[in-house]
Amino acid sequence: MLDFEGPIEELQNRIQGLKLLPPGEKSKTKEEIQRLEEKCRRKISELYRHLTPWQKVLVARHPERPKTKDYIARMMERFVPLAGDRCFAEDLAITVGIAWFRGHPLMVIGHEKGDDTQERIRHNFGMPHPEGYRKALRSLELAERFHLPVVTFVDTPGAYAGFGAEERGQGEAIARCIEKSLMLSVPILTFIIGEGGSGGALALATANHITMLEHSVYSVISPEGCASILWRTNEKKEEAAKALKLTAQDLLSWNIIDEIIREPMGGAQRNRMATIDAIADALERQLSFFAGKAHLKQHRREKFLAMGRIAEK
Repeated sequence: MLDFEGPIEELQNRIQGLKLLPPGEKSKTKEEIQRLEEKCRRKISELYRHLTPWQKVLVARHPERPKTKDYIARMMERFVPLAGDRCFAEDLAITVGIAWFRGHPLMVIGHEKGDDTQERIRHNFGMPHPEGYRKALRSLELAERFHLPVVTFVDTPGAYAGFGAEERGQGEAIARCIEKSLMLSVPILTFIIGEGGSGGALALATANHITMLEHSVYSVISPEGCASILWRTNEKKEEAAKALKLTAQDLLSWNIIDEIIREPMGGAQRNRMATIDAIADALERQLSFFAGKAHLKQHRREKFLAMGRIAEK
């Protein structure tokens, strides 16, 4: 349960307590359980209809939201993983591979956070090193060579900012991913499934079509990082989240993204399979739309140039 979900947790605890009553007493509480379950559903619906930007950040970071590996396992057939950047090492924070999706061969690239603590440490909490982006770059080159559409799943707090990463050229690796994405003649389709943080996200999101889950976020910096720079304190993170315009709804209104996919009531973490199936249907529709389209390189270039325009009143 997230911090703002206290009323939901209280109702669920009451329901669970009633369900644990002895069999002889359950008949008396059946109607009460049904009433509380309906009240719980209404409370979840009400809370998630009026989330603040900071609350959306918390939902986007929820550890039980489906990860890239979950989308691959349910959506893709014959997934063949590719490893290493042919330069330094294998980076588990980015997963890449070739797969079949409903009859379409694809190149799949995605950030991977992992599920439990041990996995998150192995995957560096979804924060790639330069070798992860160089692995993605190698995959983009393969996609171009073999005419494979590229599908990316974005879910990262940002690129790893440690000394080793900077020494090995973190900024250059991200820049080359963006450059290569702008040069590809095949379609690139991006799905932001959780956090989309800074250049670490943009490296995999320089796409023809950018889709966000309803409660995901996408921004140039985290709210905590923004607050620490502007106000020198973490306590202003909620104000920073509002100012950053990082929600899917804000970004769609500014034409930064192209589509929003509704999440199940209470967020993707409450119905992982339904969320994955919704993205699968969107991917099939987008692949059909971009199949055989010409001038995809020009489409991407114009799309990102348009984001930098300023309207003066």
